[in-house]
Amino acid sequence: MLAIEISTPGEPDVLVPVERPMPVAGTNELLIDVAAAGVNRPDVMQRRGKYPPPPGASDIPGLEVAGTVAALGDGVRDFRVGDKVCALVSGGGYAEYCVAPAPQCLPVPAGLDVVAAAAIPETFFTVWTNVFERGRLNTGESILIHGGSSGIGTTAIQLAHAWGARVFATAGSPEKCRACETLGAERAINYRDEDFVAAVRDATSGRGVDVVLDMVGAEYFPRNLEVLAIEGRLVEIATQRGAKVELNLQTVMQRRLTITGSTLRARSIEEKGRVAAGVREHVWPLIESGKVRPHVFRTFPLREAAAAHRLMESSAHIGKIILVA
Repeated sequence: MLAIEISTPGEPDVLVPVERPMPVAGTNELLIDVAAAGVNRPDVMQRRGKYPPPPGASDIPGLEVAGTVAALGDGVRDFRVGDKVCALVSGGGYAEYCVAPAPQCLPVPAGLDVVAAAAIPETFFTVWTNVFERGRLNTGESILIHGGSSGIGTTAIQLAHAWGARVFATAGSPEKCRACETLGAERAINYRDEDFVAAVRDATSGRGVDVVLDMVGAEYFPRNLEVLAIEGRLVEIATQRGAKVELNLQTVMQRRLTITGSTLRARSIEEKGRVAAGVREHVWPLIESGKVRPHVFRTFPLREAAAAHRLMESSAHIGKIILVA
């Protein structure tokens, strides 16, 4: 099969098309004939040598796929050969075939094609478990979403809006801010021109927001605490601009703040399966009703993975970038 290999850590051109043996579905796994695979920031970090795959995972990059079930491993009961599925994987997505644990696979939502479905697993699983499970966002509350025009951001805006929350977002250009507002943000703040703390506090009559979803990290940490309301929750999912911070515990104690966060890739199959079940129960109806849709910005042929990575690193995209096999 055709696959994309990281020949050595480095710039996008180290992503090289190669021939690899087709993987074989093991116990409780599906072999998927991949139609499309999502491109995500962790793929870029892996390509740079900063995010190695967990033990036992494929060295081929790619954390989410959609396609057709080609074969079933022993013990699989809920899927059949020929089913259209999307799946979260720990690696191996940039290839014509990929194996995925059955608990991490979901049927392609009704009314969605496989290219759009490939944009779901990594971002929707991440947003569900962090915003709604760890961040405990409820109807009528408010949330600030950093990186609102990213794959995570466009997903989080739509889901939070559909949940009945007030949504604020940050983005880096007027075009990206307009896109965030079109997707459901009440107010999108251009972080290059405005202080998001002042903008959000003005919009909330000084109260602040109940939840902040952040992938910037250390650079935003003090202001993220400042923009939270009493009993607010800060959810960290990435550290793009630093991982180490200085924290005044009195601030946390006096305002009863919660600081949490998570990563997804290293979790067990059982944990990811639990997240998948929550997504299917709570999010699939929103997708199938048309209230929420993965926002696909551009597709590239699988062989052009390097071009897809160059686009991602330019930050010119709004939403998801997809490789089509």
